[in-house]
Amino acid sequence: MTALVVEDTRLAVAGRRLIDGLSFRVGASAVLTLMGPSGAGKSALLAFIAGHLDPAFTASGRVRLGGRDIAGLPAERRGVGLLFQDDLLFPHLSVGANVAFGLRGRSARRARVAEALAQAGLAGFEERDPATLSGGQRARVALMRSLVAQPQALLLDEPFGRLDVALRRDFRRFVFERAAGLPVVLVTHDPADAEAAGGAIIQLGPVA
Repeated sequence: MTALVVEDTRLAVAGRRLIDGLSFRVGASAVLTLMGPSGAGKSALLAFIAGHLDPAFTASGRVRLGGRDIAGLPAERRGVGLLFQDDLLFPHLSVGANVAFGLRGRSARRARVAEALAQAGLAGFEERDPATLSGGQRARVALMRSLVAQPQALLLDEPFGRLDVALRRDFRRFVFERAAGLPVVLVTHDPADAEAAGGAIIQLGPVA
C-alpha cells in the first residue's frame, strides 16, 4: 500500500524558520490535517512535497512516496496531485480540455475525461466553457483534473475555503470519497474540515 512519508523537514524564508524537523507518515486512504496560523508554513510544506516550492524559501528533508525518494525529482515525476482554494481552471480551454490537461493519447484521454466528468455528476460537459459553471461545479472539475492523472498522493491546500456552508460539506465529502486509496494531506483553518477528514492533526506554529 502506498504511503507518503515526510522526514526531518525544515522550511525557512528570509532567514525566518517556519518548520524545524517535522516528520510524519500518511498511509493509503488516510488523511492528515495540517492546521495553524497564516504564515506558519503549511502551504509551503505542501509545495515542498509536490515540487513547486518558491525559490524564496529554503527547504531540506526527505519525502518518500510508495517507498520512492521523490524530493529530488521534478514535479511532473513525483506522482503528487495538488488542489488549491482557487480552482485555477484555464479560461481559454473547455471543461473537457481542462480535465485532460497533461494527459497523453487522444483516444484514451477522451474516455478518461468522459468517465471523470460522469463521476463528478458532469456527464456531457466536455465542451462547456468553465465560465458557465457554478462554483461547486468548477471545484469538482479541478479535483477531477488532479485525479485523472492518477496521482499516488493528494495534497489539499484550503480547497473548501471559498464555498458556502452547504457546498463546502458536499464537496468535502466528494473529495474524500474520490481520494479513497490515496494518502491525503489537508491544509485548513476550519476545525469542521479536520473533523470531516477524520485523521491525525498536526498543529504548526512559530518556531523558536
